[in-house]
Amino acid sequence: MTSPTHAGLVVRGLRLSYSVSRGSALQALDVPEFRVPPGQSVGITGPSGSGKTSLLYALAGLERPQEGSVTWGEVDIVRLPEAARDRWRRGFIGFIFQEFHLVPGLSAMQNVLLPTAFDHLRPPALLRERALKLLARVGLDGKRVTAEKLSRGEMQRVAVARALIFLPPVVMADEPTASLDAQNGRAVADLLLMLCRELGSTLIVVSHDAALLDRLDTVHRLIAGRFQISQEFSP
Repeated sequence: MTSPTHAGLVVRGLRLSYSVSRGSALQALDVPEFRVPPGQSVGITGPSGSGKTSLLYALAGLERPQEGSVTWGEVDIVRLPEAARDRWRRGFIGFIFQEFHLVPGLSAMQNVLLPTAFDHLRPPALLRERALKLLARVGLDGKRVTAEKLSRGEMQRVAVARALIFLPPVVMADEPTASLDAQNGRAVADLLLMLCRELGSTLIVVSHDAALLDRLDTVHRLIAGRFQISQEFSP
């Protein structure tokens, strides 16, 4: 078996549709082939409604396409039963949602440790120590307030730390700078790129942010669910 930390992505014949009314469907994605080598930083951009988030969700196993394969290493996640796909994702993907998805009433530390609750009633010392180190790296080690009292920039930094709690071989981010001002957007981009490079993680980012896309290895443009020619991005 391929080591998860060296597992590249190969997508073939991916088609995803959504039912919009009785007997009719809206095709969201039509991707004949898409490859991402391990350790690369890859951007996906395109107009609103072009299928960017649907693609990211399909690559992470959050959406199941009607046709095609999404193979990480030797594992085609489309063929996995739902429970097995969920277990695979927890150990393999660190996901950063656009709207953070922090839990109000919990501290930054508790939110970072939240993914560990699926496997541990109480997080082991190793994970607690890792959470503390990640919060220190994102500049929030001294924060004791609950999530809803953080600024939006701080919330996103907590979301970055949470995505890295299992040291995942793949990190995915859906518009990680979209709701931030320019200064906080740069800070979050700096952290995301730096931490992924340190881990050797593959990074796949959906974004409209030219400043962020310009720092990635490769950028692909999606139009109406189909890839245009991939490119080195230039704003």
